[in-house]
Amino acid sequence: MKPKVTMIAWNQNDNYVVTAVNNHLLKVWNSSTGQLLHDLVGHADEVFVLETHPFDSRIMLSAGHDGNIFIWDITKGTKTKHYFNMIEGQGHGAVFDCKFSPDGQHFACTDSHGHLLIFGFGCSRSYEKIPDQMFFHTDYRPLIRDSNNYVLDEQTQQAPHLMPPPFLVDVDGNPHPTKYQRLVPGRENCADEHLIPQLGYVATSDGEVVEQVIGQQTVDQDEQGLEPSILDGMIRQLQLEQDQRLGVDQESASSGPQNGEGTPRRG
Repeated sequence: MKPKVTMIAWNQNDNYVVTAVNNHLLKVWNSSTGQLLHDLVGHADEVFVLETHPFDSRIMLSAGHDGNIFIWDITKGTKTKHYFNMIEGQGHGAVFDCKFSPDGQHFACTDSHGHLLIFGFGCSRSYEKIPDQMFFHTDYRPLIRDSNNYVLDEQTQQAPHLMPPPFLVDVDGNPHPTKYQRLVPGRENCADEHLIPQLGYVATSDGEVVEQVIGQQTVDQDEQGLEPSILDGMIRQLQLEQDQRLGVDQESASSGPQNGEGTPRRG
């Protein structure tokens, strides 16, 4: 095997550089002299995640496709903590990303099975209030491009960033209760009736027809709700003023000189 570096990270104070190599080793280097200080052994597959602690220069986190998550003391070249992401009945889940919290007391990881893993100090009771499965109903909606090559949502023909806030659903597309819908930015202050999505039947890529969320419950309800944003209101106001100006211009054109005198209007 020809060795290749798959990931690289500096520690918090930049004194050390850690590289992940495709032979499953992590190597700790002196960033000033280039001297190899330690080989960190533990991973059994390629590593694409290296995260430094936000303020402790000794600590580095690594995670890989083997499902292993390690916390290392890179100054000593030793393993501090280890977690293996075993999923019951499915083997291990490859870890794709990890991030420390700003206070360094927690870190969160995502895996190949769509799980969010949260590690740290304290009680996990607050997390038990959240459903096991949380997706946006637009997560797997197909996109298309218009004549200007802009990206649009295929179903609504809208630019994704102009679409209303999505609904939270489970893995089968069933919407969660209204108390969870308020967790979505933009829906915090909505009335209950505006948090109930409209359901419809949609064909999947396999040709199976399933019931899924397709949008707001009704257009009327959407209009009766709160203004989506100040910017949307300004756009509506500018459009209204433009329509009024166009109306005035058309009236002036129709009531202009009738005897052929005067300056002709340009088209």
